[in-house]
Amino acid sequence: MRRRTSGSWRRVLSSPWTRFAVLLALLAAAVAGAALLEPQRLLTHGWPLGTSGITAAVVFAVAYAVATVAFVPRPLLNAAAGALYGIHAGLPAAIAGTVLGAGLAFVLGRFLGRDALRPLLRGRLVLSADRQLSLHGFRSTLALRLFPGVPFAAANYAAAISRVRLLPFLTATAVGSAANTAAYVVAGSRAASPTSPVFLLAVGFIGLTGVAAAAVAHRRRGTGVSPEESPATPPAESA
Repeated sequence: MRRRTSGSWRRVLSSPWTRFAVLLALLAAAVAGAALLEPQRLLTHGWPLGTSGITAAVVFAVAYAVATVAFVPRPLLNAAAGALYGIHAGLPAAIAGTVLGAGLAFVLGRFLGRDALRPLLRGRLVLSADRQLSLHGFRSTLALRLFPGVPFAAANYAAAISRVRLLPFLTATAVGSAANTAAYVVAGSRAASPTSPVFLLAVGFIGLTGVAAAAVAHRRRGTGVSPEESPATPPAESA
């Protein structure tokens, strides 16, 4: 009986569209859970679990990863990491959560969504982005992390649908997300002292990258150049 049941599940999951439906259901459940838990309360009420020190930072990194899959904005999570753990523990926790979340989304998209979505890829820009990700995984992922206007979750699932390997994808995610993540963590750690030089420098960096992002995005919309087709990319990252 058990073998017959497991065989039935394998036959059901052998359909690409069934796996894609499972992916959509998981994402919908994650978004609903995030809406109920209200992660923004981390900034005002702190971490609800009875943990401290390294254990708390590790648990936070795992929760951060799940939250990014549920499309919770990363700036909020980064600021919370700084506010809860300071720079020294908050920054590693935030970067670890970023990489874990990207990896989790990548694995879900690769095994549950790629077979259904790859045959639907159409259009010059879409096919060009897929080709760049497949042939130049690290460089193209790094561009997606740095290029303005590319949401974090969208980059994860775009990479999952392509043929990029997991290790280059995760490495480029860590490198490309580091500066922006650090700025938000520093700002969160010094939020109680908004006039301190460290806080002002962090906010200034966030503001400058935001202005640069808007300027470059406006210019490239006019020229029709995609981030993957450009050899250079400005130092800014979307949430």
